[in-house]
Amino acid sequence: MAYSLVDLFCGAGGMSLGFKQAGCEPVFAADWDQHACNTYRRNLGDHVHKLDLASISAPNLDAMVRPLAAEIDIVAGGPPCQGFSLQRRGNASDSRNDLVLRFGEFATHLRPKVIVMENVPTVLGSRGKEHIKELFSLFEAGGYSTSSTILDASLFGVPQSRRRAFIVALRSDVGTAFKFPAPNILVLKTVRDAIGDLPPPPEDNGEHPLFANHQRAAISPKNLERLSYVPEGGGRLDVPPHLQLPCHRNSNGHRHLDVFGRLWWDRPSGTITAMFDNFTRGRFGHPDQNRNITNREGARLQSFPDEFVFLGPKKDVARQIGNAVCPALAQTVAHSIIQILAEQRNFAKKVA
Repeated sequence: MAYSLVDLFCGAGGMSLGFKQAGCEPVFAADWDQHACNTYRRNLGDHVHKLDLASISAPNLDAMVRPLAAEIDIVAGGPPCQGFSLQRRGNASDSRNDLVLRFGEFATHLRPKVIVMENVPTVLGSRGKEHIKELFSLFEAGGYSTSSTILDASLFGVPQSRRRAFIVALRSDVGTAFKFPAPNILVLKTVRDAIGDLPPPPEDNGEHPLFANHQRAAISPKNLERLSYVPEGGGRLDVPPHLQLPCHRNSNGHRHLDVFGRLWWDRPSGTITAMFDNFTRGRFGHPDQNRNITNREGARLQSFPDEFVFLGPKKDVARQIGNAVCPALAQTVAHSIIQILAEQRNFAKKVA
């Protein structure tokens, strides 16, 4: 029997997809974003709900979930992380940070065997320490033992260098310490492995007839000229001085060197962000074609299969992809969780 999964702050469904690939059955998912919910529903099923998880109460959420699964095996989620990100300037105060605690309240109220949370690495650092301390206390009070670590997706079969924090809490009758999967440098995948076989997207900026979400982004002639000077793996320093932006000419080369950058073919990509559809925001230029990588290419770099189709405007699709949990990384974590649950289930059968 499959292990039941509730996915909160599910976004487009990267976590649910990875756990499903590992043998779990998503029975309930929720997110506030309509386009993300549409994508989730298209690919994973009608059990997704558009909900404002910042305002719904834990008992009301429980009332929605409980009829679908008498006992919940796993509650997972990736509450919004922008407030913890190093990309955010200023102090760490951000109302979105409180959603981490909301997730903890929902999860402990639902009483699953295992709780899983994914977030940016800095959630475990100085920016997130007060919230994480409170979250761990919440788990402890609910009868859960908590483990946390930072995993680099590139060491788990994802063609992208993407460091993410994972927190796993085990209910007291399940176990006391979770062992995270070990990284494997032998599975390192590159940009070429991920997108090297894709044909160029149509020149007219239309959708590719065979690959969903494989569509060129509109780029100004000036930016195309800038990109034409950038070699594979290069960045804004390769743009001739007369074409550089004034802010770049005055920065002495110390900041944002990846903007106007191209990917390397034979390395994992850098982190795919919510704005990867614009190479002026980072190293998102195709390795040798004068264009930005497409949403399909970004999805592949995130380890989504081609049959996973994203719905919504192009900009919104890019945000869904960039904010998603890498399915291949989620699947690896899920396998470690399932191993514990299988042992617990077998022990319960022997006792019975």
